[in-house]
Amino acid sequence: MVIKLPNTDLMNTNRKSAMPYLETITIALALLVITATNCLAAKRPNILYIMSDDHAADGISAYGSRLAKVAPTPNIDRLAKEGALFTNAFCTNSICSPSRACVLTGQYNHVNGSFDLGGRVVPGKQMLAIEMGKAGYHTAMIGKWHLKAEPADFHYYCVLPGQGKYHNPEFRVRGENPWGKNLVKFDGKHSTDAITDLTLDWLQAGWDQDKPFFLMHHYKAPHDYFDNAPRYESYLADVNIPEPDTLWKRGAQFGSIATRGADDELIPHIGTSIGSRTPRRSYLRDLPSRYPNEFPPNFDSANHTYEENTRFAYNAYLKKYLRCVKGVDDNLGRLFKYLEDSGQLDNTVIIYTGDQGFMLGEHDYQDKRWMYEESQRMPFLVRYPKTVKAGQRFDTIIENVDYGPTMLDFAAAEIPDSVQGRSFKSLLETGKEADDWKQTAYYRYWMHMAHHDNPAHLGIRTKTHKLIYYYGCNYDGGYQTPPGWELYDLVADPHETQNLYHDPTHAELAVELKQQLANTRVRVGDDGSHYPACESIVQQFWDYDEEDQNNAREISHQYLQRRLNELKAGIRNVQTFRGNKK
Repeated sequence: MVIKLPNTDLMNTNRKSAMPYLETITIALALLVITATNCLAAKRPNILYIMSDDHAADGISAYGSRLAKVAPTPNIDRLAKEGALFTNAFCTNSICSPSRACVLTGQYNHVNGSFDLGGRVVPGKQMLAIEMGKAGYHTAMIGKWHLKAEPADFHYYCVLPGQGKYHNPEFRVRGENPWGKNLVKFDGKHSTDAITDLTLDWLQAGWDQDKPFFLMHHYKAPHDYFDNAPRYESYLADVNIPEPDTLWKRGAQFGSIATRGADDELIPHIGTSIGSRTPRRSYLRDLPSRYPNEFPPNFDSANHTYEENTRFAYNAYLKKYLRCVKGVDDNLGRLFKYLEDSGQLDNTVIIYTGDQGFMLGEHDYQDKRWMYEESQRMPFLVRYPKTVKAGQRFDTIIENVDYGPTMLDFAAAEIPDSVQGRSFKSLLETGKEADDWKQTAYYRYWMHMAHHDNPAHLGIRTKTHKLIYYYGCNYDGGYQTPPGWELYDLVADPHETQNLYHDPTHAELAVELKQQLANTRVRVGDDGSHYPACESIVQQFWDYDEEDQNNAREISHQYLQRRLNELKAGIRNVQTFRGNKK
């Protein structure tokens, strides 16, 4: 653009008459700034962040698990083939709201304040949407949100209320009524199809194509209780789903007093199960009435052995789960095709992940929440052929707090000082892990004994080992379960079957890892000040000397009696993580 300057003599002799020229200059300069900003934005890639709920890495065939051959995921696998796959991507807390808060803020949960399923990130604090908007991106959030407060910092949103429904889903949109009162409904549709339709509609008609887009596209599937679209009912119907060895062989060396109780007395009461191990909640108890077609006609568990019942429940569970995954993968095929046909595919950084992992029968556990591999590990795949070489696999430790700054880095956007995570864009582009990159992932689960009977715990994961500390109390230090420590060598024992913490030959390693855990807590800022009574319990059993272990045994006996009393009273779900309940 050429700007013609007015005659300066004229300006000096008649400033009033020169004002229109000054206004012309001001407008032209403003247009230059806008044009320059738009040109810069136009050169930046679109960013598509896809997240499915509870999608474990083992549910993606690119990860090569036991399920890869029976339930392939070709569209997700395409991202690995044409981009990069991470084998050591971890969540910092394996439940929905806290994980989403970490991605959105780039902060650990003790900093962003989303400790449990009541977590929220209020408008004005939704860092990722705010910074992308500042960088000239058109921002959108479509699908599962699950963070209570309105996603108002996005330019556009259409999100499920809370967990949302699998069938005939409703979505919250911006409107004249207060947050949560403006709804659109998709009668006759499955949520996975509806979410994809919404995204395609936005890309076709809602996206301001003068700007790059930043789109968070979140599926509800395959969250339990899994309910697939009807067209998938025949998928895997006649297949016996491969089982993990640990479904049957938990072994005497797996776990600790924290997960087994003194003399194994709490095995029926810690962690909900696939088969009949737990009397309070199991898939054997819950699924036959939900999915009767997945069980023999007139099914009655009393007529079958423990092994038969467990296998029935496991197959029902996995088939419904994998059918939901199939729906996600097929819909991603639709989405990728649109991007390809519209010429946007190679100009878009595409990320696929889950909000955490999920236990797919391992150790006879259901759900997530655990720090065990299947729950803590997240799938993470990236495709951007302009700078990310195809076919890469990384064992670098990344956490969900790192996802936000990495996306901001691709967008050439500002990364605020409030962000605790770190961009790994250079790793994706060079293939080299930075010399000063972190070597431990931090984990903390706060919802003590809620919903699935998981004790509160914290720990670290290195590339070779895992240290878990079950401190076993709620926010106020109450409702105690026995504290205990677990140490796993993930090279020799990748399925975590042998707790080495009390093995004298690993005593030095245990001390070293405990110090690393203490150092990591300092690094991430988890000083316990948010819940002092809880931190008091953490510190009380940290050394875990003989006196601590004797106290743990006594706590185990006390908890067993409490649980038996609860079962006798018919209490199936004791909400303990918020209150004291000594």
